[in-house]
Amino acid sequence: MMKTYFLTAFLLCAMLVSFGQIPNPRPLTFDEYNKAKDFSIADLDNETYVKFENTYILDRYESRKPYFITGDDGLKKRIDLYELIAKEGMQELGLYIFYTNEAGKVYKTLLPNFTAEPKVWEQYFVDIDNTNKVEKNYVLKLSYILSKEMGFQLYKSINQGKDLTKESATYGNDVCFPGDEEVSMADGSKKLLKEVKSGDQVLTIDPATQLVKMVNVKELTTHEAKNYALTQLMLVSAKESDNISGINIHLSNKILEATPNHPMKTTDGEVRMGDIAEGANVLCWNEIAGKYEPFTVLSKKEFAGGTQRVYNMVADGGDTFIMNGVMVRQKP
Repeated sequence: MMKTYFLTAFLLCAMLVSFGQIPNPRPLTFDEYNKAKDFSIADLDNETYVKFENTYILDRYESRKPYFITGDDGLKKRIDLYELIAKEGMQELGLYIFYTNEAGKVYKTLLPNFTAEPKVWEQYFVDIDNTNKVEKNYVLKLSYILSKEMGFQLYKSINQGKDLTKESATYGNDVCFPGDEEVSMADGSKKLLKEVKSGDQVLTIDPATQLVKMVNVKELTTHEAKNYALTQLMLVSAKESDNISGINIHLSNKILEATPNHPMKTTDGEVRMGDIAEGANVLCWNEIAGKYEPFTVLSKKEFAGGTQRVYNMVADGGDTFIMNGVMVRQKP
């Protein structure tokens, strides 16, 4: 099950040293942040340098062409990036993002620079979370673009830097998943892991040949309810092409959660989920391509999952399952 409520905390985290050529950033004030919400550009194709109130400037970020992102739903979104600059002293305040959906509606986001006061950051996270509620995968799409532009320097989290790995959580030998992860069944349907029963038929993949076969579930192992430590991976597959009008991206994504010690199949061999590095490749089902292929770990988050039961399956063959579209190991 896609956990969109985690995307804001997990992905759009910004600690940007500098957005572009302006060498002297200054803090964006809360009043400026709110004022800038009214700024607009009538012609995103042609207006690259626009002044407001003779005080602020929106300057096309490194003269970058627009990005056009198409998700698994087939809907094309457009993203344009501008630097927000204070005219006096030509000081950089943040990155202004115009996000245009398939119906032409424009959502505006002002990403502050790293010097902004906490109150500004708090409002920024509220604003992007609100947009994410009405625009599916909005935060994911912005995160992908910003990670390309800013070189993965996007790690100031919604909890204002709190290290979630230090939360009180159970780390043990259990190798398992939360019950609301989705298992790919042999008949093409999906089933919540906690609802899988002995005798159910699920899919397994040979990691070497990628051949798929059907196996029977022997049992569903259930572990007692605890506040388990969980690792969450955001995996993406992006197909890019560049033309005169902009950069086109076809973006697919998966989210997977498991205990940190659950083994995963990557292109570098078997790795514990908690040890998988950002940038690693994990085999997933690509709905667009209609085949299994490597997805890249865009970001990883470790946290206390709250008191809950966790589960794993044991089958009569194979050593992998498809969970949330990701190939995972059976319990060893």
